[in-house]
Amino acid sequence: MGSCLTAEQRLATAAGAAPRGKEREGRTTEEEVPGRIAGNGVGSAACLFTRQGRKGTNQDAMVVLENFNGRADTVFCGVFDGHGPHGHIVARKVRDTLPSKLCDLICDDYGESPISNLDGSILEETLSPYADAEDKSPMSEQKQEHREFFCTMKDSYRKAFRVTDKELKLHRNIDSICSGSTAVTLIKQGQDLIVGNLGDSRAVLGTRDQKGRLVAHQLTVDLKPDHPREARRIKRCNGRVFAHQDEPDVARLWLPNCNSPGLAMARAFGDFCLKDFGLICVPEVTYRQITEKDEFIVLATDGVWDVLTNQEVVDVVASCSNRSFAARSVVDLANQAWRFKYPTSKTDDCATICLFLYKDDSSGGLSGSSVSSKGIGSSSKAQGRSTKPRLSSKRVRPEDADDGSDSNVSGDERSLESFTRLNTLLTLPKFGDTNPIR
Repeated sequence: MGSCLTAEQRLATAAGAAPRGKEREGRTTEEEVPGRIAGNGVGSAACLFTRQGRKGTNQDAMVVLENFNGRADTVFCGVFDGHGPHGHIVARKVRDTLPSKLCDLICDDYGESPISNLDGSILEETLSPYADAEDKSPMSEQKQEHREFFCTMKDSYRKAFRVTDKELKLHRNIDSICSGSTAVTLIKQGQDLIVGNLGDSRAVLGTRDQKGRLVAHQLTVDLKPDHPREARRIKRCNGRVFAHQDEPDVARLWLPNCNSPGLAMARAFGDFCLKDFGLICVPEVTYRQITEKDEFIVLATDGVWDVLTNQEVVDVVASCSNRSFAARSVVDLANQAWRFKYPTSKTDDCATICLFLYKDDSSGGLSGSSVSSKGIGSSSKAQGRSTKPRLSSKRVRPEDADDGSDSNVSGDERSLESFTRLNTLLTLPKFGDTNPIR
């Protein structure tokens, strides 16, 4: 999937490692790494926006890499949701290292992508379209070729995630024992789409149904501890799954002999205190052939999906008169939904990437916007909110126009002392305490 380049070229195009010079977290400029956007901004086909919640430092990270693997038709997108005392550091480390690992492994394991599958079939890890081994149709050989391609890409994805997690564990300056990160990523090359998911962030496709209506199609599965497959693995490893009494609708992963840490997902980078008890860093990888009915893909952290449905997010993106402000419009509505649905809880961090699959001829695409990839200005308020749906008739004061970057947040670690709705991590384990639960 992509032409092979030299090591130096891969570093320049994948931009997995941190750019040369002093990088200001959340604000990587085009001059430092062409085609890389790691903060609020706009590229030729995607827009990104994140905003800090009310729990402390923004632990969400995101990146878009255009011309990925040295190909003009390829883009990498990733959203990462950190948790725990050092979750923001873990999320940014994964953001900066995972793309280059993927680029190297794809180049080693696979050359060029196969011929496009004209029937738009989908290959998924859990749903295989090849159940009928006796299929003798003309497409059978081509489907087999796509299956081999998908298996190779899945292997590369899993290797990249495993290597990234191992490096994280060995990193001397990052404490990831009780801190970690989710990852929802995609590689789009031409009409081929590979999605790799770890944790409870989500990817949703906006596509047209048979009647021409724009509908939401979820591309990933939320890998929560109470998912039957995940729960079975956790129990086999002596981990425990149950909900906190103050939050009975959120299943969590706990250590065998103490009521901690209470992680609200079954797969993640880091969190090495749980890696022997059912938590894994193996991504769920799926393949899809993009068709003319598919319009855009939204990647977002659970701060968005906890309060908005897939269809609400798709409707918000479709309602934006200027594509450049689609990601911000989603975050704005999510912030409003948090205040409306959970007025006594602290708003979670929100991060969103909107990748548009086809150029908008009427507006010239995102690259024709006056907004640069360095940041979105205050004018986005009017552009992004003009036609979005409201959650109630009550007037809600808009959020401050912060961009979620480090220039607008304190360096203090996030507090775990107070219980607020949907904290990913509830308590830190005390490793010196070996007393059983009472």
